[in-house]
Amino acid sequence: MEKSYKTIRQEAQDEFTEQRSRFIGYARPVRTEQEALAFIEEKKKQHWDARHNVYAYVLREGGIQRYSDDGEPHGTAGVPTLDVLNKSGVTDVVVVVTRYFGGILLGAGGLVRAYTKGAKIALEAGGIVTMKSCHICRLVCSYNQYGKLSGLIPACGGVLDDTDFGENVTMQFHIAPEHYGSFARQLADATNGSMEAEMLGEQFLQCDNVNRVWE
Repeated sequence: MEKSYKTIRQEAQDEFTEQRSRFIGYARPVRTEQEALAFIEEKKKQHWDARHNVYAYVLREGGIQRYSDDGEPHGTAGVPTLDVLNKSGVTDVVVVVTRYFGGILLGAGGLVRAYTKGAKIALEAGGIVTMKSCHICRLVCSYNQYGKLSGLIPACGGVLDDTDFGENVTMQFHIAPEHYGSFARQLADATNGSMEAEMLGEQFLQCDNVNRVWE
């Protein structure tokens, strides 16, 4: 079973000019092919007056990979865009690189370099992150225990997601499976074995800082 994957944190864009042609790179995290196609259509409508709206997307579900040169010479646009996604190791991502033609032909090599750059800057703007299958847990404690236990969660590698202050304090948090054993032992030590966290399920969540895009 897959335990982690890389994607981007958020929808983003960036652009540059090459030989008077304007290239705009867009990226968005997606879960389904329908979401990817809807994003592509959105950008095509937004940039209806552009010469080309090249795209590529990669999805975990079904291992789907698609691309389009959108009128550029075969192999000079869609393939380089998809290549950036694959070499960056990301999935559940769609990228659209829009080109407004500036009147100067770039040649096959120039187009490959330009669309590669357009895809890379879009991913960099979106921020590549690793999503890991984490335990979702709940811990109920007294107000007297709250200070110590709320500090124990991040000290053991967990992330506190929500805290409810009612009759008791209820904390919901997520933690990577490899850190849970250490947390459980330290929780038992801190509470003389009187308390354990309730496991609510598993979910893919961000677990590290932004990674560098492939170069």
